[in-house]
Amino acid sequence: MSMPKGHRSQHGYATVTAEGGLGYREIAERMSQSGDKMNHSTARNIFLSSMRKIAKDICKLHKITADTEKINKIATDPRFQEGIIEIMKDRDV
Repeated sequence: MSMPKGHRSQHGYATVTAEGGLGYREIAERMSQSGDKMNHSTARNIFLSSMRKIAKDICKLHKITADTEKINKIATDPRFQEGIIEIMKDRDV
């Protein structure tokens, strides 16, 4: 049986490696080297969980009603993720 295909956002996949960052595998390797056992799936899940929290707070801030499905769609959108990266770069976080 073949592996199931991952979900592809309408606007493609976001990748932090294009911005000079690390991919999920590299993040997982570094975390494992520092003593926190992790694989690339866990790194991705933690990243997306963080994006969902940010998306939820932004929706609340702008008084946008968003259910779990809509928040997940926002959080996985590469345009949203790239926007968060730009905000973090501007603030030197």
